[in-house]
Amino acid sequence: MSCGWESGERRAPRRCTGGGVNGRFVAGPAFAKVKPLFDRELELLEQDDEDPEAWETAYDQVTGAVSLVSPRGPVAEFLLHVQDDRAWFRWSDEPFDME
Repeated sequence: MSCGWESGERRAPRRCTGGGVNGRFVAGPAFAKVKPLFDRELELLEQDDEDPEAWETAYDQVTGAVSLVSPRGPVAEFLLHVQDDRAWFRWSDEPFDME
């Protein structure tokens, strides 16, 4: 994960399930600046679709602040969630079809 100004946040994958990866998250110094964005996104996600537009807005802030880079380079689109020392995500080499 890259925060634009500094790389170094990492995750250690433990397993892949249903197209996603989850594992241990080790935050670097730059993560402190974006942690509130992840906290808010997860809070809204856990509200079971009470306000999907609020979640989309919060997640847009996450994707505007960080990027996900595979060994082959930046991915086109991703869903990334971070809570404490855990991270889970899925990605696509093509933009997600939102229809």
